[in-house]
Amino acid sequence: MNIPPLILASASPRRSELLQQLKVTFRVLPGNATEVAHEHLSPQEICQLNAHRKARVVAKQIPDALVLGADTLVFLDSTILGKPADRAGAHAMLALLEGRTHQVVTGVSLIHLRGHRERMFAVSTNVTFLPLTHDQIDHYLDRINPLDKAGGYAIQEHGELIVSDISGSYSNVVGLPLERLAQELEAWGG
Repeated sequence: MNIPPLILASASPRRSELLQQLKVTFRVLPGNATEVAHEHLSPQEICQLNAHRKARVVAKQIPDALVLGADTLVFLDSTILGKPADRAGAHAMLALLEGRTHQVVTGVSLIHLRGHRERMFAVSTNVTFLPLTHDQIDHYLDRINPLDKAGGYAIQEHGELIVSDISGSYSNVVGLPLERLAQELEAWGG
């Protein structure tokens, strides 16, 4: 792949691990930007906007690099389920999701300022939860740290306890849609 030096504008260890699977060389430099969630935007637009804001912060610092920003949110109908503030918040989110299908959306922004190139896209995955009791939710929360995870859960950490089905990209639910990202990087370098 013939792309400029790649920077992942995220502190997420999960995104780093996923990006390593693409066998590309990259370094991590978190893009600290305030996330926004305007009511008039779709879930895909919100995630793309936040991914762009994160990538742009880093791209301004290192304009010769190809900067990758990403933002993942959980949506139930039109309700955004971000990162819970505490365990009680995580429990409430999981109780809301139990037995229902929700969407996990990841927005991705690729920016190369020096080359005046940018590409944004979003990927959605449907996730269906098992019917869960109060005790089953507690049992799950005893096994993970829900506070840094949109929707209060991590499919890659004991997801079998809460998830019955996914339709779409599994890596997207973890935080980076690898299949689509690989295509975009290939097109970028091609």
